[in-house]
Parts: sequence; structure tokens; C-alpha cells
Amino acid sequence: MTIGNELRNAVRGRVLVAGDEGFEQAGRPWNLAVEQPVRAVVEAEDADDVAAVVGYARLAGLAVAAQPSGHGASGSADGVILLRTGRLGDLEVRPAERVARVGAGVQWGQVLAAAGPHGLTGLAGSSPVVSVTGYTLGGGLSWFGRRHGFAADSVRAFEVVDAEGRRARVSAGSDPELFWALRGGGGDFALVTAVEFELYPAPRLYGGRVMWPAERAAEVLEAFREITADAPEELSVWFDLLSFPPLPFLPDLLRGKALVAVDATFLGEGGEGQDLLRRLDKIGGAVMDSRGVLPVAELGGICAEPTDPGAGLSRGELLTGLDDAAAQVLLSRPIDPLLSVQIRHLGGALARPAEGGGACGHLTEPYSLYMFGIPSTPEAAAAVGERQSEIAAALVPHTSGRKPYTYLAPGERAAAAFTGDTITRLRDLKRARDPHGVFRSNYPVLDQRPERPHGGTR
Repeated sequence: MTIGNELRNAVRGRVLVAGDEGFEQAGRPWNLAVEQPVRAVVEAEDADDVAAVVGYARLAGLAVAAQPSGHGASGSADGVILLRTGRLGDLEVRPAERVARVGAGVQWGQVLAAAGPHGLTGLAGSSPVVSVTGYTLGGGLSWFGRRHGFAADSVRAFEVVDAEGRRARVSAGSDPELFWALRGGGGDFALVTAVEFELYPAPRLYGGRVMWPAERAAEVLEAFREITADAPEELSVWFDLLSFPPLPFLPDLLRGKALVAVDATFLGEGGEGQDLLRRLDKIGGAVMDSRGVLPVAELGGICAEPTDPGAGLSRGELLTGLDDAAAQVLLSRPIDPLLSVQIRHLGGALARPAEGGGACGHLTEPYSLYMFGIPSTPEAAAAVGERQSEIAAALVPHTSGRKPYTYLAPGERAAAAFTGDTITRLRDLKRARDPHGVFRSNYPVLDQRPERPHGGTR
């Protein structure tokens, strides 16, 4: 019997293997620049299917990688059974308890649409189409992280399938060590089928994007530094240098333009949000200003990130400061061929150890850096990687060497996201709970190979 037939006998969901129509498409991750040569794809119908696949993989000596859509794919999935969990779409909001429970396939935009009418929000990031589960397993840097910390530290319980194929509910009381690891340590320890997490009051939300021609970048960065120097924790502000190619499907505002933007959210009244961002109004020449009172459900539209798969190369760092020397690195030349160089203000609750917190820990660095480019050709890929490396090298005096788990890129290792004690603890747990390597996360904690150079399509 072939692996395809064996899996079809074990699960209700669709199973695809090499030679089946649609197999290659089903195995592709969100980032089309990442090669993902999997052995089989299973589209699970429910948690029972998940348990059946894990049980089969253990007996067959294979590994399972779970991806609703593959946003965080790293290319570590060679030869695995790729388990698509996108159909695990249960979504329950319990407003009186300020709690949500979501299946592994639920996206953040769906949660915000369900929670917003109750004056509540989850700790969502910038994209409405990222899965809650994958984002949370990596820690989850939210628009509201400065006020409420990592999304992972708001989890109350996980529903999982362990390496033996058994279903369980994992909480601080039932399995404190696994509960700790799943909150920011990635998906290497159990396969999560659902997450229950806290919601937070958001009866009023103000935010949006302001955009200027790139010639205003120095003024905008100075204003960003001033605003973030004493911003309240309810205010999150991001700075973005942008360079758009002259593609016909882009709007006139963006096509072929070099721009600078500030994105912001404020958990509070619109008038107070306006006052906190008034420094931006002193900068003339804005070509767009979408600031205003927002429904929670529109949070994902602020940065207008793509909602369809595409190819990209990224690199992230954590900045220990944003002084004049660091600012000069960012402004010294156009960012082309990169599409975006973004600085996010961190601090607040993200900088404080959470009581009973998870493996994500806390970030003492006040800012993050994220660089992104499109590898449209091999030559473009090489140029993007080179530019990212140039900027990162110039900022070495201002970076800590650590990076958030969700900022890791293909070629990097999980250890870059954790302190030495944390990665050791995670590796010990992996060996204890999954000695046969049934689970393969995007960034396996036991992968201790040297990092590969940045750039290229990997």
C-alpha cells in the first residue's frame, strides 16, 4: 500500500501525493519564494483527522508539519506530511468572559469581525489573513502589544494532539511545561487544533496611515522618534520607508513611487489619539491620511498588506535604540530594491516579564526592524538579500542579535529568537515529548546547523 492510500484510509479529509492533480499547488506555502518539497498533503476535516495523521506518521517514521496556509514556512518541510488545518474553522466569542476559542484554521480578521461588535479585540498583528494559531505559537507581536504584551501570554488553553496521537487540553494547570513552550516556542512540541485566549476591551479605537513622498523621510523619522519617546502604552506607532515598482496593477498613488509612512493605532478616544499624533500634522505634503475612528474589524486594513500569496524575502532585527547614527543609516540612501523597511515601536508591556509568561519571554529592545523585498528574478533576489545585509551590517552597533520568532526568515535558526536558557529548555522538552521527531515546526528547536547566508530564494 502506498502512503497516499494508507492516509486516505485513515482520514476523512483530502489526501494528495506526487502524481495527484493539485498536489504541487496544495503543498505551496504562502511565501512562494520558499521551496517546500513535501511527501504528502492532508487537508484535515477536524481534530480526529489530525490525530489520525499524527498516529500514522509516528508508526511510519515520518514527520508532520502543520500549516493552515503556510505564512511562516521556512523550507524545513522536506519529506514531511504537510497537514493543512485551514478547515478547522470553529470560532466562538464569549463576550461576558472576554474569551475566544478558535480552531487552528481561523484567521485574525475573522476574530476581529466577531469580537468587535462586543467592544472587544484580540491581540492581532498587521495582517488579517494570518492564522491565530501560527501567530500565537510564535509569540505574536500585536498592534496592542505595548499595552497587553505578547499574544501568546493571553492564551488560557490549547487543544492539542501529542506525539503519540492523543488529544489533550493543555493549560497552566494541566501541563505547565508544555503550556509554557507552546506560548512562543513554535510548533515543535504538539500539534495545536484550537486555542482559547483572552479578549481585551476596545470600545474605542483610533488609527490609520499617513503617507508622504520619500523626500520627507528625515522629518517623518524625527517626528516618529519624538512621538515614541514618551508614548503611552495604548499608542503604537510604526515608521515605514516604501519603494514601489512601476507595476500596472498598483494604484497611481503607489506605482513607481518612493514614499514614507507612519502607521498608528490608539486604544482610546479619537480626540486623544489625534492629540498624541499631532506632531505629524506639522509635516507638509502628505499624499494620504486615513487616520480616524476605526471599527476593530478594520484593524487589518491599516497597512494594506497583501491578502494573496506571493514571493518575498525578509529579514528582521531588534534595535537597542534609534539615535542619530541609526537614523542616518536608514536615511543615507534609497531603500530600492527593497519594497519596505519598517521600524516598529515596542516597549511597554512587551518589555516587562509577564507573570507566568511563556517561552516568548520579553523584549528589552525598544524597536524592531523588518526589511522586505520581492525576488521577481534570481538577480532581483540577490540584490534584495545584498541590500538587507548592507543595512543590517551598518546597524550592528544598534542591534541586539536576537529577533522575534515571527521575524525569523528561511536560513535562520530558532535559537536566534531565544535566550540561551530558553532554547536549552525548549530542546530538552522536545527530546522528552517528541523523541521520534514526529513534529516539524517551521524553525525546529533542535536544528543547530550554521545559518545560511541571507538573500536568494532558498
